[in-house]
Amino acid sequence: MDSELEPVALTPQKQDNAWKHCEIYKYGDRLQMRCLYCRKMFKGGGITRVKEHLAGKKGQGTICDQVPEDVRLFLQQCIDGTVRRQRKRHKSSSEPLSVAALPPIEGDMMVVQPDVNDGFKSPGSSDVVVQNESVSGGRTKQRTYRSRKNAFENGSASNSIDLIGRDMDNLIPVAISSVKNIVHPSFRDRESTIHMAIGRFLFGIGADFDAVNSVNFQPMIDAIASGGFGVSAPTHDDLRGWILKNCVEEMAKEVDECKVMWKRTGCSILVEELNSDNGLKVLNFLVNCPEKVVFLKSVDASEILSSADTLFELLSELVEEIGSTNVVQVITKCEDHYVDAGKKLMLVYPSLYWVPCAAHCIDQMLEEFGKLGWISETIEQARAISRFIYNRSGVLNLMWKFTSGNDILLPAFSSSATNFATLGRIAELKSNLQAMVTSAEWNECSYSEEPSGLVMNAITDEAFWKAVALVNHLTSPLLRALRIVCSEKRPAMGYVYAALYRAKDAIKTHLVNREDYIIYWKIIDRWWEQQQHIPLLAAGFFLNPKFFYNANEEMRSELILSVLDCVERLVPDDKIQDKIIKELTSYKTAGGVFGRNLAIRARDTMLPAEWWSTYGESCLNLSRFAIRILSQTCSSSVSCRRNQIPVEQIYQSKNSIEQKRLSDLVFVQYNMRLRQLGPESGDDTLDPLSHNRRDVLKDWVSGDQACVEGNGSADWKSLESIHRTQVVPIIDDTEDLGSGFDDIEIFKGEKEVRDEGYYTNTSEKLFT
Repeated sequence: MDSELEPVALTPQKQDNAWKHCEIYKYGDRLQMRCLYCRKMFKGGGITRVKEHLAGKKGQGTICDQVPEDVRLFLQQCIDGTVRRQRKRHKSSSEPLSVAALPPIEGDMMVVQPDVNDGFKSPGSSDVVVQNESVSGGRTKQRTYRSRKNAFENGSASNSIDLIGRDMDNLIPVAISSVKNIVHPSFRDRESTIHMAIGRFLFGIGADFDAVNSVNFQPMIDAIASGGFGVSAPTHDDLRGWILKNCVEEMAKEVDECKVMWKRTGCSILVEELNSDNGLKVLNFLVNCPEKVVFLKSVDASEILSSADTLFELLSELVEEIGSTNVVQVITKCEDHYVDAGKKLMLVYPSLYWVPCAAHCIDQMLEEFGKLGWISETIEQARAISRFIYNRSGVLNLMWKFTSGNDILLPAFSSSATNFATLGRIAELKSNLQAMVTSAEWNECSYSEEPSGLVMNAITDEAFWKAVALVNHLTSPLLRALRIVCSEKRPAMGYVYAALYRAKDAIKTHLVNREDYIIYWKIIDRWWEQQQHIPLLAAGFFLNPKFFYNANEEMRSELILSVLDCVERLVPDDKIQDKIIKELTSYKTAGGVFGRNLAIRARDTMLPAEWWSTYGESCLNLSRFAIRILSQTCSSSVSCRRNQIPVEQIYQSKNSIEQKRLSDLVFVQYNMRLRQLGPESGDDTLDPLSHNRRDVLKDWVSGDQACVEGNGSADWKSLESIHRTQVVPIIDDTEDLGSGFDDIEIFKGEKEVRDEGYYTNTSEKLFT
């Protein structure tokens, strides 16, 4: 019957924790599930039966005797929590709610019926949509309530209660602050009053404007509104006491839940180094797995970084805490002390790799590109245009008008990446900018006639645009590789090798002559040499079906050595190693399930780890090995902006109790910030003039000369409200990476770099 089973991929809709511990198959019109541990097949009973099987609950089925104890305990807690919630809901639904039990109903509250299908609707009623922002997953739930239109407009508690007084037992309070579709002036006035109060509070404490983008902000407002008048604010001691304690416990529980995934897919330890202005060096330790990134702790490393042995001991303690069998790689910067500690770590723990951060590696390539004379001059020309525009509100308004509200600045991973990303954005908006400087509005602007406005002449200079176009041809593939490495949408391990191949291929295709493109290839190879000796990256390429079946035989033979190295290091059991090597034949020849049309089509549409999970059942050992590699990231950097997390404050206190409290506070802050980042999260701050952008945009927006009053004034209050329209469509950076890999020179390039003396000391130290 197994041959008739069709594997089914796990979808985001399947949110029960037990889904992660079973495999799903489709047999005809029915779903069947198989336990990952004892391999028992369930032909019915749903996910609840599987959960009882794993949790050891005596239900209608057998109990799994091979499930790890931590998984069993976790699922037992899930079942117990579900039972408690069901009992609580049953109890609350069976108790009628009296009028006396309702919170005070003021102008900002209304009373509505919970059941819109069974509640009565009077001839004068209307539908009101209440949007409730859900914290988990960021999804928006909508509930429709029917009520009298005049009751909303009057804001009267008596009218609201009289509205449905016939069914008083079913009344529930709803905060009008979450109703988005009410347009009555009185409501708008109240909302403006509330917003002013929020603004005064945030300004008064010096909070960052991005505080309102927190996923916890609207739920806080809703919770306050639901309490009505008279609800008290938490005290200073409450925040330092029970509230912080509860938040620490919540976050610790989330971290514990990730440990199950660490065992299944493996994980990466990320080491992030922060340097403060006063010389303090702090190391942040995070753990990355496909489900999420979590922050564990930070350490004052001012003394540690001077000794590779001390750094090794610190990393070793972290590996032991997470579990050496769970750790696939430790990612750090590529400085000498990290290299020495990483080398020792790999000797002591033969089942993991030390890996230099690929994002830092690619960023160094871009930095060297930017130091080339003609590229540096082109960047400076573009900066002069940008500084002129962003220091004059009249010119900025005019630019927004012609670019449909789009900025010409594009903040990126670092200053170097920002330089080239912004040049790319300027090229995309070329026609818009040229239309602006040839318009009547520009000719009437006083700055167009003055010496300071001469920098704008470059916008009509074709030589400038040719230089910008060439820079973009050379650097846009590297920027794409950097975005892939730092992506929250997918683990990067299966894509980085292909992305660097495409970058070199694009440069060669555009410049054609070897003497022209070899200059840029040498820069890439000099820094990529660090990664060339990391078998994980090559194995990720080999095990990604999107690329493997598009590579020629010579390239496959080059990469198989890296795969064998990973098998020996990541799989300690000799018998499992032998099974993986045998199963590789089926993958290389696309035999069995790998050759089915479904599997072939899915090579380009599924994430590589998802593809192996779906079609790798016949090669179970190889499938688990592939998923373990393809689930890893390649960068130690995360999207969380550092100025949001005041890690340094921990070590400014010399009191041990307060230092521990501050450490817990940072633990909560960092993980909360990480929780609102994810595959669908965009950048919080759209405004490039924001204070948070100063680190990467300072050279693009810093003022040149004082602006005079009048047309082009620097008064920010004269900036117009804008509606931003996407000019350039957002594309998938991995979309066109797999169209063929047959240029032998690209892979031999790094060997030529070694022969010419460009070999990096860090790679030499670690891998020779």
